[in-house]
Amino acid sequence: MSVLKGAVSVTVTLAVVSAVTAVLLYFKLATLGPEHPVFFYLLPIGVVMIFYGRLPALLAVFTAAACADFFLYDPIYSFDISSRVEFGDLACFSLLALITVKCASELFRPSEKIPAAKSRYGRT
Repeated sequence: MSVLKGAVSVTVTLAVVSAVTAVLLYFKLATLGPEHPVFFYLLPIGVVMIFYGRLPALLAVFTAAACADFFLYDPIYSFDISSRVEFGDLACFSLLALITVKCASELFRPSEKIPAAKSRYGRT
């Protein structure tokens, strides 16, 4: 059962990143795209973290960085990074996304230490 759950979380993660990439690529090819498109991945990565956990969210971070580099930054369809600004965008995105995953995992983890803290401070 856990293999099936893991497969579903990986599939959903890759589907979310693919959908965001498709929308951003459409706008880029229509010349209406944003200047720094990689940051549009942050919200979906946070949602994946909330619903599926830390490991699928980390997969989403690395997949989103690779998809953004390959599809959204010039030259398109290449992993070549042509300018320092694009490299800075990808580096800042990766760092910010990893921080997002860590903070969300701390905020949404099960609160199993609360009863121990209440008894330690004399509250019942």
